[in-house]
Amino acid sequence: MTKPGDSQTKKTLHELAKEFPDKTYGELEKYRDADRQEEALGIGGIGHNHPPDLVEVMAIETDKLKKRVQEAEGELSILKGIETNRVKEAQARCNQLQDELDRTKKENNDLYNKIADLTEVAKSKDYFRDPDYQYLVNENRKLEEERNELLTDNKKLAAQIEDKINQLRRSGM
Repeated sequence: MTKPGDSQTKKTLHELAKEFPDKTYGELEKYRDADRQEEALGIGGIGHNHPPDLVEVMAIETDKLKKRVQEAEGELSILKGIETNRVKEAQARCNQLQDELDRTKKENNDLYNKIADLTEVAKSKDYFRDPDYQYLVNENRKLEEERNELLTDNKKLAAQIEDKINQLRRSGM
């Protein structure tokens, strides 16, 4: 055992881990706490045959608790810092996605408006009133009438030719 105040009783976990590399963190912590309790209670020390005062024991326990509170607060502040960074990153990503969504919605709206405008223009053009269209329709009607007349004349001529041929055959030619 070591005397209270020896350098071993004040070693940090890091120093203990170097000294005992095969021990786990939990075992090193128990070792350190047991060593400190021995020191607080005066066990194994020379010249400490009387039990320690309750005040001394409470002061040591209070110091231990204060150190644990400080360690916990330090870890908590580290975790808060990490979480704050994560939240900031998430907010930045959210803002980026929102901007992209807004841009996409605007593009979509612009395209719908363009389609509506083109549809309106197509509907507004009344091709039946256009002079060129009217001319083409009239010309088409005339050509169709002429074609029908030609077909009728062609049938009449074919009938006449057939009658003439039949007449010539009867006459002996």
